[in-house]
Amino acid sequence: MTDFEEKTCLVTGGASGIGRATCEALAARGAHVVVTDVDEAAGRGVADAVGGEFAHLDVSDRDAWTHVVSGVVEVHGGLDLVHLNAGVTTYPAAGGGFPAFDIAAMPTDAYRRVTGANIDGVVFGVGATVRALENRGGGAIVVTASVAGLATWEVDPVYTMTKHAVVGLVRGLAPLLAERGVTLNAICPAAVATKIFGPEAEEFVREADLRLMPPAQVADAVIEAVTGGETGQCWVCYDGRDPILYVPAPLPRLA
Repeated sequence: MTDFEEKTCLVTGGASGIGRATCEALAARGAHVVVTDVDEAAGRGVADAVGGEFAHLDVSDRDAWTHVVSGVVEVHGGLDLVHLNAGVTTYPAAGGGFPAFDIAAMPTDAYRRVTGANIDGVVFGVGATVRALENRGGGAIVVTASVAGLATWEVDPVYTMTKHAVVGLVRGLAPLLAERGVTLNAICPAAVATKIFGPEAEEFVREADLRLMPPAQVADAVIEAVTGGETGQCWVCYDGRDPILYVPAPLPRLA
């Protein structure tokens, strides 16, 4: 896909951060954007700003996915692009940043929250939208993963696990979706200036000599992943640099 004019695009986590930036980038290219989020007030604000529409969506709820996608198909006839962007860390930014991780003490609800948003949200999202893309003659799905999906991040190992799962799904599922005319790629940004980071987390990033990149840079990478025509790829984003294609090391060969 190289032309976004009149295309119908659905973005999860669209009320802020990377999702909002993607909504803005798509609308600027002539797309009709369906903004989804659990934050209804902020989501409607983004939809109004980009001339799109809003749908309340808890990405961890499979039935909610069915309801939202059915509504989009009824109005617009299908989908052309889906950006599965919604995601959270194990401990919300509002809780004070990154506490010392203790898996034995991790609350079950915190575990369900992060796996529900980061894994279920992607699995259910792909499953709910692929037919709407296929029936349109093909389309694209881009998932927001993380550099934590390609490397270790001991600050939040469960978040790291979820992003590794997303990368694995993208690489494993892409060949199957290609047979249906749908591309599937992942964007793996480093630290981004979004509300997923609280003040303490931002301080941690600075102390690690990292820079928080603007969400618009990640949105540009989403556009590039769609227009490039490739599938099953992971694109790494660092502040101030073009997206870098991640090439995994080959498995060792048996003698």
